[in-house]
Amino acid sequence: MNISVVIPLLNEEESLPELYDWIASVMQSNQFLYEIIFIDDGSTDNSWKIIEELSGKHTSVKGIRFQKNYGKSQALDAGFELAQGRVVITMDADLQDSPDEIPALYQLITEENFDLVSGWKKKRYDSVIAKNLPSKLFNWAARKTSGLKLHDFNCGLKAYKNAVVKSVKVSGEMHRYIPVLAKNEGFTNIGEKVVQHQARKYGETKFGMNRFVNGFLDLITISFLSKFGKRPMHIFGLWGTLMFVFGFLSAAYIGAMKLYKLSAGLKTILITDNPWFYIALTCMVLGTQLFLAGFIGELLIKSRNKEKHYAIKEKLNF
Repeated sequence: MNISVVIPLLNEEESLPELYDWIASVMQSNQFLYEIIFIDDGSTDNSWKIIEELSGKHTSVKGIRFQKNYGKSQALDAGFELAQGRVVITMDADLQDSPDEIPALYQLITEENFDLVSGWKKKRYDSVIAKNLPSKLFNWAARKTSGLKLHDFNCGLKAYKNAVVKSVKVSGEMHRYIPVLAKNEGFTNIGEKVVQHQARKYGETKFGMNRFVNGFLDLITISFLSKFGKRPMHIFGLWGTLMFVFGFLSAAYIGAMKLYKLSAGLKTILITDNPWFYIALTCMVLGTQLFLAGFIGELLIKSRNKEKHYAIKEKLNF
């Protein structure tokens, strides 16, 4: 199979028939063998009913229905697990991503040997406050922290080698930073292509201003995981050890000075009246806790399993 198109969606009943027709037209005109995987992320409208109808008519259409709304990252992860195509294309279901871009993206992966190609919506039709401004800030920060020179990390239209989607684990709200996750797994040949962006034709955006806060929190998380995710002891153990040693030496100094003054007959105060005693004690306690956090993190990494953070209610054509 040439291409798997993975499409997460939430309440997009109006756009699904038109989106399918558009994708099918592009695929057939280019003689691609393909599958279209719709992942219904807990829709409350007729989206699943439409997917059922499409899958009944076309064996190329496959459906995954979540038990409830888990989020775009979980939807992509489920689609990635089941995708069979040599090249995997992701796109949004709101018709803002153009299926006409698929042949060029496919060519970049198969002929120019990119591991991942991210779309760049150079000209956008979104709200400046709700999407454009947060996206510019996210992308700037992501470039600085990851070293990837991409203009639009969060573009839904991307192309991947199958090996990439089978290697990355997308959870939480990390779908914004899949190129960074891919780089962390050793896929470094990551490119970018300017893609056409269209105004939303039906309904309203599902993303509010909370994406502004969540995006930066996710960026902090992924930056930390990129450096210390595989060896948490390297940061927690280091700082824990330094703090404990500092506290221990401070306490030892306080005790030694107390003994010296007593032996010399000098006036002394209670150790508990010395503020440095509490500073030393706090440093030793915090240092121990940090060291234990690193140790527990190492144990969790070694014992973690492939637990899924979503529940699938139904599947179609798998």
